[in-house]
Amino acid sequence: GRKRNRHLHLKEWLVAQIESGKYEGLCWEDEGKTMFRIPWKHAAKKDYKQTEDAALFKAWAVYKGKYKEGRDRADPTMWKTRLRCALNKSTDFQEVPERNQLDITEPYKVYRIEQDLSHHDSSRSLQLKTLPNYSKHFVHPSEQQNAANFRMEVRLLYQGQTVTKVITESLDGCFILQGHVPLGNEQIYGPCSAQQLSFPSPGSAALPDCLAEAMNRLLCHLERGVLLWVAPDGVFIKRFCQGRVYWSGPLAQHADRPNKLEREKTCKLMDVPSFLNALQNSLQGKGPTPSHEIELCFGEEYPDPNVPKTRKLIMAHVLPLFAVELLQRFSLGQTEEKHQNLTSNAKGKKID
Repeated sequence: GRKRNRHLHLKEWLVAQIESGKYEGLCWEDEGKTMFRIPWKHAAKKDYKQTEDAALFKAWAVYKGKYKEGRDRADPTMWKTRLRCALNKSTDFQEVPERNQLDITEPYKVYRIEQDLSHHDSSRSLQLKTLPNYSKHFVHPSEQQNAANFRMEVRLLYQGQTVTKVITESLDGCFILQGHVPLGNEQIYGPCSAQQLSFPSPGSAALPDCLAEAMNRLLCHLERGVLLWVAPDGVFIKRFCQGRVYWSGPLAQHADRPNKLEREKTCKLMDVPSFLNALQNSLQGKGPTPSHEIELCFGEEYPDPNVPKTRKLIMAHVLPLFAVELLQRFSLGQTEEKHQNLTSNAKGKKID
């Protein structure tokens, strides 16, 4: 039972630390308490003192059970990376770079607490209760169950031809990018434990020379790529590359014109509670099967009513596997007859 009580979200935990006044330099930036400063001293600085300057990062590692005094080696750089990644991935926070002061004696970063998401929490828990067995696993998962829920099938397509297909295994998600994430740049790129999916060279698809050239030009601008991950409440993406990225998916604003991803902003592509809700309605015959497919288009506008997607140079097709598995599970459960057909179609593959 001890674990259950410990689960404050990062937002509640951080606000409690700011209010406690225990950490030098961790304080509110404005009277309305919408922004806060977080001390950000580099470990290589002469006046860096681990006990003080790493205290907050260490506290988060201890809180999350990642560091235990006397058991684990002290690793201030890793602690800082963990908290920074948690801040970057959370939709509750947005960094305010223009207020950062990184070149002064006591450097700090400023983050804004995004208010508009806080009131969804109660409706979220209500919606999740509606598919009791599934959502329970999803929200309080065992490690193994956990990993399964966060996997995605990602396909990269060059002019409609699949050139790579992977099932992601990392809880930190997946980088789709040109080349590799440079080591030591976690403050820019987020967690290095995210799986890396590099664009294959255009030569791997049978493309005419003029197209291969255009693709090479486009790939140059995709070096920092996008980071894509599944969290308990949805599928998220953050664009780092210079090249523009467009998308379609369950939360896309437009179905018939382009949806652009803003650079270095976390964007939600799919909402789990809405999906579970729609699935429930669908099972009761009150609505269509909910959509769960996400498409990314690199360097060209998408959706684009004038150009079929098979003509787009570089696309990614993403399926969150928890949704695929749920749809399979429930459509199998509907009728015995359907189940017989599917089992025979599966050519001996075991379907539970």
